[in-house]
Amino acid sequence: MVLSMMAVVLGLLGAEQPAKPDPDLGVTDTLARERVTRVSDLRYDLAFTIPAARQQPVGGRAVITFTLADATAPLVLDFRPDRAGLLKSVEVEDVKIDVRQVNGHVIVPPTALRAGANRIALDFDAGDVPLNRSDDFLYTIFVPARAHQAFPCFDQPDLKARWTLRLDVPDGWETLANGEERARDRRDGRTRLAFAETPPLSTYLFAFAAGRFTVEEGERNGRRFRMLHRETDAAKVARNRDAIFDLHATALQWLERYTGIPYPFGKFDFLLVPAFQFGGMEHPGAIFYNANGLMLDESATQDQRLARASVIAHETAHMWFGDLVTRRWFNDVWMKEVFANFMAAKIVNPSFPSINHALRFLLAHYPAAYDVDRTAGANEIRQPLANLDEAGTLYGAIIYQKAPIVMRQLETLVGADAFRDGLREYLEAHAFGNASWPDLIAVLDRRTPEDLVAWSRAWVEERGRPILTTGLRVSRGRIARLTLTQRDPIASRGLTWNQRIDVAIGGRDGLHHVSVRMSAPRVDVAAARGMPAPQFVLASGGGLAYGDVHLDASSLAWLMEHVADVPDALTRGAAWVTLWDAVLNADVRPDALVALALRSLPAERDELNVQRELHYLTQAYWQYLGPAERRATAPHLEQVLRAGLDTARSQSAKSAWFSALRDIAQTPETIAWLSNVWSRKEPVPGLALAETDEIRLAEELAVREVADASSILDRQFERTENPDRKAQFAFVRPALSADPAVRDAWFASLGEAANRRREPWVLEGLRYLHHPLRAEASRKYLQRSLEMLRDIQRSGDIFFPKRWLDATLGGHQSPAAAATVRAFIERLPSGYPERLRRIVLSSADDLFRASRIVR
Repeated sequence: MVLSMMAVVLGLLGAEQPAKPDPDLGVTDTLARERVTRVSDLRYDLAFTIPAARQQPVGGRAVITFTLADATAPLVLDFRPDRAGLLKSVEVEDVKIDVRQVNGHVIVPPTALRAGANRIALDFDAGDVPLNRSDDFLYTIFVPARAHQAFPCFDQPDLKARWTLRLDVPDGWETLANGEERARDRRDGRTRLAFAETPPLSTYLFAFAAGRFTVEEGERNGRRFRMLHRETDAAKVARNRDAIFDLHATALQWLERYTGIPYPFGKFDFLLVPAFQFGGMEHPGAIFYNANGLMLDESATQDQRLARASVIAHETAHMWFGDLVTRRWFNDVWMKEVFANFMAAKIVNPSFPSINHALRFLLAHYPAAYDVDRTAGANEIRQPLANLDEAGTLYGAIIYQKAPIVMRQLETLVGADAFRDGLREYLEAHAFGNASWPDLIAVLDRRTPEDLVAWSRAWVEERGRPILTTGLRVSRGRIARLTLTQRDPIASRGLTWNQRIDVAIGGRDGLHHVSVRMSAPRVDVAAARGMPAPQFVLASGGGLAYGDVHLDASSLAWLMEHVADVPDALTRGAAWVTLWDAVLNADVRPDALVALALRSLPAERDELNVQRELHYLTQAYWQYLGPAERRATAPHLEQVLRAGLDTARSQSAKSAWFSALRDIAQTPETIAWLSNVWSRKEPVPGLALAETDEIRLAEELAVREVADASSILDRQFERTENPDRKAQFAFVRPALSADPAVRDAWFASLGEAANRRREPWVLEGLRYLHHPLRAEASRKYLQRSLEMLRDIQRSGDIFFPKRWLDATLGGHQSPAAAATVRAFIERLPSGYPERLRRIVLSSADDLFRASRIVR
């Protein structure tokens, strides 16, 4: 939109240099570097008026003050709202000026600027997309660079600012913001609130929420917490409230001790959002969480309780790692996530003293990291980024799961105390500012003789994982020689991954662990020489080695028969991760792994391992067994799961067994029993089913097209009490329909971005649309789903593109489905974003493998 060209023309008169070209869409690294050299002392004073009716626009005013080093060139602000947004006027020092709007930017002419202090006021209607508006609440999500989709700003992480906020909301609405509430005025059916100025924050960390929320308050260690939520089950709230406050207090206390820096942002409030896009979002003083992750049902598994503690510790750690010190550019977004996950793993340990935390770390990080790193779509931890428009594609398992493994290796190389002291120096040096990965490496490099630059190249700057193989020679009943070899899967690159590993050597005389430094392509394990001939050698047995571990033939054969006999839970867990890789590498048949799981599960006593084995069992069953094999396997498999459910010793364990049985069930007998459980005619002894459990059970029965599926769905809708869960159920229901025309219409509706607003709802529907039982019927949606990916990336939140494809492709195994994806990849135009291409390759990896394996 052009308000006027006059000011720009006047500003160019007499200029000796030609005008700069208009800025591109998004925030390019070039634009960001130019602005950070010119703008400083930045402050935003924002006001929003939120109407009661969602269809009406949110009015806003932004007063931006800053110091400008150079006023000879135009100044570019960012503002790219959707159709709901509109720039109404711009004032400089209370005088209206004309500006240009181009490619999502507001260009302020140099005639309106001056070197030194500047003040620009902008009136606007806010863009709706990042406000996540519902009928009676809204919450902002501005990560990674979406603040400018709501209001005018300098939307880049290294232009930190102090923020003040005023909100005008309908009476009865509760509010939450980064700053402490300072004033409240109620009149004319409205409430007007003012919030205190914040410390310096990047735009993606500014946040507010408003709506019909219930407020819970608690105090721990002299600190007041506020929790806003929409849960209608009072007993559920009472059951979870204290644990949620306790976990936050524990995390804060631990981090203050570890960093040596008191919590830097004053107040500590948080919001539990129904169907939130992420597990959590670390806005200082106003953390947002997915409500389902914190408000747990009575039937919550041990893994779900650990996950709750971990996400709370993760978001709390961000207050130091990401909020206090923020990366300069989003190519280092992984830094905030790696430290949050790495610290979370340390923080949760004291809260769960009975848990095997080394096993927990292994199972929480390695399988998910391998799911990407083994694929042709693998990416580096630290990726190049030219435009913040593409920053959302950087996120994924490599950042969240591989990077903490890498950071643990770095801590091992440097030493725990030197690592902690280096982090303290780094945080203190850059507090309330910005830094990058080289800044941290420089600090740590001074504390170790190791070559951290070379180490960083293999682990951080390059993609993929080493292939680790074992060489074993036995003579006269003793180990004559044991070697470990690593090679780069990209032969032309020739990387060596420097890592410390713990090799497990199991034999009739027990289990032995040998520490090995893998700093060369081939390493002799001298400490193993002379040991009795082993039953197995597992390079990853101590839960440290990262790579594609290939077992020697005798070790593979022994573990495929006797993995349940391995005496150590951590080594058993590592063995299962390695055996799953063997399935994907076609060294083990999927039906053989299913048979092994059915033999091993009844003997497994560690709940974390039970859940991992059940996960592999379920995935092998649906993705790697053909329909005929599934039908033949189902009776015995369901019998084992029913027995496990009956003998499980805790409600948490029973929940894990029940969930697996519900998701796998195919025989008429089990489906009839589940129908009786859903209709409350038959209880599950020792397991209390919550509303969410009954919803999931109704959906699983419907996708199996039981005779009374429509009636079950009708009754489930009627008995669902929570309005947010009711709305989600209604949204997903057409994807469950037995009528292909209804499913077609539901999928077609997703072509409109407005119908994809509730991303968790969309993903749930897609998983049922593409359920393996309906894979043949749903294959027709694959081409269009792939074609929509670019629009999904542009309009959706950071995790949505990968999750969209995972939900779409996860139920397929046929060569025809694989051919559709391969053809799409082969026909991609030259300008197609490389990271999106990698997402397709990563999400399709199981489909590609299954299409070759399934008989």
